This record gives sequence, structure tokens and C-alpha cells, in this order.
Amino acid sequence: MTKPITDNPQFHLTAPAPCPYLPDQEERKVFTHLVGERATFLNDVLTHGGFRRSQNIAYRPACDTCRSCTSVRILVDEFDYTRSLRRARNAARAFVGREEPPTPSTERYELFRRYLAARHGEDGMADMRLLDYALMIEDTHVDTIVVEYRHRADNRPDLSEEDRGEGPLVAAAFTDVLSDGLSMVYSFFDPDIRHVSFGTYLILDHIERARKMGLPYVYLGYWVPGSKKMEYKTRFQPQEHLGPQGWIRADGK
Repeated sequence: MTKPITDNPQFHLTAPAPCPYLPDQEERKVFTHLVGERATFLNDVLTHGGFRRSQNIAYRPACDTCRSCTSVRILVDEFDYTRSLRRARNAARAFVGREEPPTPSTERYELFRRYLAARHGEDGMADMRLLDYALMIEDTHVDTIVVEYRHRADNRPDLSEEDRGEGPLVAAAFTDVLSDGLSMVYSFFDPDIRHVSFGTYLILDHIERARKMGLPYVYLGYWVPGSKKMEYKTRFQPQEHLGPQGWIRADGK
């Protein structure tokens, strides 16, 4: 009998393509499938080794001439708020996040489409249809949650964390629950709400969620030095970066 793919995962290499982060560079990725009963375990192991998940695929950069992509994780127990991060948190006090199962919804899809049109109009995901979106959410064999963000009931910041919120959806995050942390797979938000930095707030909220769950890390994916798209990730200190010698503390980068 042939062994399942999770017992002996097969890795593949993509063809070169233009790098979305650095000009005049080409990217390649090595990837494998996350399927079967051991998918959660494999996702854990690969994330610790610098892989990211997209649907049932785990991938990491394998570029021929560049090693700029650096895996980043926040040290939850030592994290402290800077003045600017405290302002970002306070600006979002009118909102609350609630964990939901990874099932698609029309409301999430409509917000997702608005976000892509406003922020990533030329991105490859901009043409994603409802079925594609549903697969992005449902096509997972790992431990995943969706965190939905809405206005707190009566817009009162002092209400219990059990408050489900009310009104329309304003943001959502797809997050994998690992043995040692939360891995933020993808997030999006209402582009018309300008007074809140949702990109920052969602990370802060995940740090607090990981702290309450007793998990030491929040995985942010890749940081690329020199890429303006990635600069925001350095705001969350202290953090560790994955290098040839393993995960190394990288304060202040």
C-alpha cells in the first residue's frame, strides 16, 4: 500500500516569476500539500521551518539569487506597547473580535472583494470569485479559525470579551492555531474606515489572543528588508527571525 503524502511529503519547485516585493528580482517557491490526518502536525513542523500556508499548500521562497525573505515571529510574553501601538489599540476600542469556524460567508466575501479592489486591484487575487474564496476558507486540513471583527454592542469599549459585536463586518483574519503560536494566514478589512489602522490592530489582537491561550509566538510570515510593504512588521518587538542557525532574536530591526 502506498503511504499517505503526510508520511512522506513530496516537495515541488515553481518556475521563476517576477518578485512582488523587490524590483528586478525573480521568485521561486518550494511547496507541498497539507492533506490527510497528519496535516496539522506537518503544518506545525513546516511553519517552524519558515513555510507559509495557502489553502492546502505549504510553501517557502527558494529563489536562485536572493535570500531576502525572512520569517518573523513575535515573542508574545515579552511584547510591550510602544506609544504609537498604544494609540492604534485605543483607536480600535470600539471594535471586538469573535472566533468563528472556517466556513465561508457571503458577508465575508463581499468585504474581501471590497478590500481587494481598494488595496490590491492588480493583485492575482483580485479576480477571485465566490467559489475560489470558499475554497480558500474551507480547503484546509489544519486547525484554523476565523476571527470576525464588528462594533461592540452599543459601541461600549467596557463590555465583556464575550460580546459578539453588532452591525456589519469590518475586518476578518484567517488564522492557524499551532502548537506554539498563532499563524496569521490572511486578513482583510473595510477600506472605508480610515481612523483605525486595522492591519496593526489585528496583529495586536492576535498577540493578546496568543497570550491568553498560553502560546509564546505570533507568526507574521515574511519580512523583506527594503520592501515598504513589509516595514510594518518590524514595529512589533521583540521578535525572532529565522536564519541558517535557526530562530534568532532580532530586536529593533
